[in-house]
Amino acid sequence: MAQSGSPPGWTLVWSDEFDGPDGSGPDPTKWTYDIGGNGWGNRELEYYTDRPRNVFIRDGNLVITAVRENYSGPADPHQSADGSPARQVSAAKPVTHHYTSARLKTQGRFSQEYGRFEARIRIPYGQGMWPAFWMLGDDIDKIEWPRCGEIDIMENIGKEPSKVHGSLHGPGPSDAVPGTDDLTASYTLPRGRFADAFHVFAVEWEPQVIRFYVDDHLYATGTPADLPHGAGWAFDHPFFLLLNLAVGGTWPGSPDASTHFPQQMLVDYVRVYARQPGTQPVGH
Repeated sequence: MAQSGSPPGWTLVWSDEFDGPDGSGPDPTKWTYDIGGNGWGNRELEYYTDRPRNVFIRDGNLVITAVRENYSGPADPHQSADGSPARQVSAAKPVTHHYTSARLKTQGRFSQEYGRFEARIRIPYGQGMWPAFWMLGDDIDKIEWPRCGEIDIMENIGKEPSKVHGSLHGPGPSDAVPGTDDLTASYTLPRGRFADAFHVFAVEWEPQVIRFYVDDHLYATGTPADLPHGAGWAFDHPFFLLLNLAVGGTWPGSPDASTHFPQQMLVDYVRVYARQPGTQPVGH
């Protein structure tokens, strides 16, 4: 898709249009990978790889592909379930999974505090599928999840083909009581399924407020006042981006006989903007 003008009040500061040659991989100066099959804190069924079979460029889109196949490898040589450094996972312990997919991130390549973060995505459809476009605090290696914060710009589970979810996850009121305080909302298409076409998923993140959009329709706003008393607002430092297509897990459930493979998540672009000085949100 051709580059369009920036939304009013915003300046483009980082993007990937995925315009590389067909069959090539994503730009390694912009993206790296989570690799492994430890369930990722959600009892997911896939093993994430960086193979061309699971992630490649085609027709100007990033294609993340979930494949039904037997695949063996270390449970997770680099990361724990939430993306922080592995502490309890043995890199030498092999696991075998029946699905593979990919999880990309800009950690160590790009992060930003505040701005408009958007992607144009066509998600797959099928029981047990779990595509997501999201963000984690770039201090996760130091303070771990959930204290680093998590912004889920878009999540979908296959049994809800017309609905997407946006969420904020942060620490609970006390470090002495582990857990999270979460804000979540959903948006339902007036007609059709999200898998039928591309849609733009975005957040506008500014001090003390995060707004969630689908196709420029504002459907949710989160502020510190929306959290329980004493809960931490973990959204005042840089975050990095993630794109992934999970298979199974405690939320979507497992694939069944109606789920066809391979499943593909197509990403036309990812763009990040900064607020122009002196401008205000339009229509809010």
